[in-house]
Amino acid sequence: MSFQTILLVSSVVFRMFASSLLPRPSSAEKPACFKVNNCKCIMKDGSGVINLDIIGDAHGFLGHLKPVLAENMSINAEILLSFSPCQPFSHPEDLTLTRSDCTNVAACLIIRYDRLNREISHRISYGRHDGNEFHYNNTLKMLSVSYFAHSERPLTVVYYHCNPNQSTSFILDQKLSTEEPLQIWVESSCACPNACARGDLGLGTIFLIALSLTAAAYFILGNAVHYVQASCPRIYYSLCTNDDLGSCALRPFRSSSGVQISPEHSVWCTICFLCAEKQPKRNHYTHLTYCDCSEAAHLDSTDVSPCQLV
Repeated sequence: MSFQTILLVSSVVFRMFASSLLPRPSSAEKPACFKVNNCKCIMKDGSGVINLDIIGDAHGFLGHLKPVLAENMSINAEILLSFSPCQPFSHPEDLTLTRSDCTNVAACLIIRYDRLNREISHRISYGRHDGNEFHYNNTLKMLSVSYFAHSERPLTVVYYHCNPNQSTSFILDQKLSTEEPLQIWVESSCACPNACARGDLGLGTIFLIALSLTAAAYFILGNAVHYVQASCPRIYYSLCTNDDLGSCALRPFRSSSGVQISPEHSVWCTICFLCAEKQPKRNHYTHLTYCDCSEAAHLDSTDVSPCQLV
């Protein structure tokens, strides 16, 4: 291993630990995009949501083993970068590995060099998803996300530029130096508010839909019960002794195919009564008001009610 290679590896590792001695800069301005999770933020002005989960390939990588040029360094080594905006990844262990802390990371820097005809790799974590910070520049239409590792200073800062005319996301440029964080510039339409929203429903959305449907069914059923109660108290109290129409209007019974539910026999009389109330002038419906429920009590769920044979 050459002296220049040793110098590069040492400088990269030294910058990581030296940055932990510096305090994290505090922003006096409120963020223009409030963080929801490690991949999503909501615009302060209400213009929408920026979702980075769509950016990347099938494995979540925006750049996988992408060559990186180190500034002001002329060495005989290869520097590669793997970066995933949202999905944590880990580089596999191998026999040639001498150092690796790239486990569940967002960015991993790989330094490869040859020593005695054997490839040696140093894999260094350059940021994790947990604890990342979002900042949005309204003037440049650019979202910057800072990724931290073992220090309070960011090791990687990714600038996502909003480009609505860009159909695919790609890394436009990247910069690596020993004095500044690793900087990556990305062109993507997903950096625009509401440009790449997922179509799937979350658990919260499903819960709200179910709650709304239950509330709607409750009010509709309640109005129906009160209508029957106000129209004909005698029929109402013959159907239910409480306010729960659903539990007394349907009854379960066993059959050859299993347990089934059918309306109570008195429900037929209620249907006939409502029809008679709507059209009182038609003579052939007038006798439906006096439908004998004792006759309907002998009907099964598959029989025809005598109220229907008019």
